[in-house]
Amino acid sequence: KDVVDLWEVNEAFAVVPMAFMRDMQISRDKMNVNGGACALGHPIGASGARILVTLLNAMETRDVRRGVAAICIGGGEGTAIAIERT
Repeated sequence: KDVVDLWEVNEAFAVVPMAFMRDMQISRDKMNVNGGACALGHPIGASGARILVTLLNAMETRDVRRGVAAICIGGGEGTAIAIERT
């Protein structure tokens, strides 16, 4: 977790990134730096694309190297992708 510069975690519910930060001990300044789904929207069917593009934009804007995007799928499942800029 210390090598990840930014995290974008989908907010199906507002508590999700809060619990994620607590459980993973991630500082607020690295999590959903542009506001997450509550601020930017939760487009049904396109949320994965939205969080990935938001993460890539935040990484470029802040000139950081590594990021992780995560999203729940439902039924207790989820997926994540780690991104590294070169």
